[in-house]
Amino acid sequence: MSLIATDTTQIDFAEIVADLNRLLRLRATPIGMKMFKTVEEMEAIPRIRRPKDIHTTDQIVGQACRNGWTVGITMDDLVGAQCGTVIGLHPRNEEWLSGDRMHGVWYGTAEDAAAHQASMDVLEYGKFEAMVVSPLTSGRLNPPDICLIYATPAQMILFINGLQYIGFDKLNWGCVGESSCSDSWGKALKTGEPCLSIPCFAERRYGGVMEDELLMAIPPQYLPQVVAGLEHLSKNGLRYPIAPYGVNNDVRAGMGVSY
Repeated sequence: MSLIATDTTQIDFAEIVADLNRLLRLRATPIGMKMFKTVEEMEAIPRIRRPKDIHTTDQIVGQACRNGWTVGITMDDLVGAQCGTVIGLHPRNEEWLSGDRMHGVWYGTAEDAAAHQASMDVLEYGKFEAMVVSPLTSGRLNPPDICLIYATPAQMILFINGLQYIGFDKLNWGCVGESSCSDSWGKALKTGEPCLSIPCFAERRYGGVMEDELLMAIPPQYLPQVVAGLEHLSKNGLRYPIAPYGVNNDVRAGMGVSY
């Protein structure tokens, strides 16, 4: 997929967020996520918050997205291996791969639970000690490794249409079900590609994700391309909110404009 902006240091994230809000009327705050090799680098981020309690990664992401906070964590701040392994802060070891904690809860057999764990996209362990999330408009991550955009299905398909407007590529995603953070930020951090997910039970219960929201995890260099595509679509009358045409109306007038 061709990119409009490849130098992420030149991206004006405040302008990007303003454009996304204008074109898609997003409800949730677009945030960035960045991995750090050392705790000291993480703690040097301006106005960083450090958790006082034990959390899931979903909660940490929610604190940035729903509260507008800049939050930094290490493995010690997370409730367990499932959260830490996705972002490379805990090893993908034999115990984790067994899926024993999910057997009989999320999956009916030990084999199914293990197959689920093996299917998850996770960041390689040992490269990083910490992670930070922060609203894109704060400019504190300069730049983030990935951006997290929560949107309704109608907003999300237009976001994807904008991404595909120039340099079309068919986008393929999977769904592991529970632990779908591996489908979004885990896979995007690992591959450097845009990754869409259906947020799972834990993300909604603990991370505050609304029941009608999808999540796009996307490297920042793609965002100018998305905005440019959305601008073209808007000029063509393809914009959010998508006005209902009516199920009984003669379709020819509408189709003649859009196709």
